[in-house]
Amino acid sequence: MLTPTPIVLPSPMVLVTRSVPGEVAVPGAIVRVLGDDRLPRDTLLTAIAGASVVVTMYFDRVDAAFLEAAGPSLKGICNYAVGYDNIDLAACRDRGVMVANTPHAVTEGTADLAWALILAVARRVVEADRFARSPEYAARGPLGITEFLGADLTGRTLLIVGAGRIGYATALRSIGWGMRVLYTARSRHLDFELAPLAARRVELNEGLREADVVSIHTPLTPQTRHLIDAGALALMKPSAILINTSRGPVVDEAALAAALRDRRIFGAGLDVFEREPVVHPDLIGLDACTLTPHIGSAEEKYRRMMTEMVGENARAMLAGTPPPNRIA
Repeated sequence: MLTPTPIVLPSPMVLVTRSVPGEVAVPGAIVRVLGDDRLPRDTLLTAIAGASVVVTMYFDRVDAAFLEAAGPSLKGICNYAVGYDNIDLAACRDRGVMVANTPHAVTEGTADLAWALILAVARRVVEADRFARSPEYAARGPLGITEFLGADLTGRTLLIVGAGRIGYATALRSIGWGMRVLYTARSRHLDFELAPLAARRVELNEGLREADVVSIHTPLTPQTRHLIDAGALALMKPSAILINTSRGPVVDEAALAAALRDRRIFGAGLDVFEREPVVHPDLIGLDACTLTPHIGSAEEKYRRMMTEMVGENARAMLAGTPPPNRIA
């Protein structure tokens, strides 16, 4: 009697759309990393065919066409980010595709960068760095006492727009400057109002009028798109600083550029942009605006933590169980 040949099922494929720090560990699966280059849309759609799980970046648009290209084998999407405005959640639900993200891991790094931008804008660090590297510095000699005057932060008022984990971590860092904290949110957040922050919840317009620093941490939704527009900027003090480390379209960049150009606010620090990676041309030449290329969570420790998290999410999806950080 012949022994039947065992049926060997193909290993599931986990496809990672961009190189990440560390290893996406999914035992029993083939993990394919596409590399460092951001692929054209049609190339990406071809590459994901047959994948069981796709690890996407914040700029990968996951819509009906993406899901169709992946095919019926697709069990889940692991977004390498805390935000997920790039994903059509309804389309994923319709196809029974689970979606997970990487919360917590981005918190400390993004709060660090928010403060790096606050300090860079307040003390005109980029402008001063450029001057120090120029021949003009040596030619002119020591600076006058009235040159490169910045904005002080001690005892000032910080407005947190979006009272989530990153907003809280950013507010917590303000204690070193003895700042008063205000926050805006759809609902009350007692963690903000208790010690050590002792923050006060305000409506956005009230907060914009009072704040010396406005730091944006709200997700991108139809309601928050251009939340900071010309009208909002007009409410801010001429000495105020605007920081955005959330999503670019929350700020109307044309309106911001006009406000900076006309010196209606002191300065701005942006890590995210409306049409990323394109920066509004009117912002590029402004000394009062410090720009970074969406590097909020770009600290080695936390990016490796994100890699571990997508691995955990992918393993659960392949096992048919809810991933630890499921959002849909």
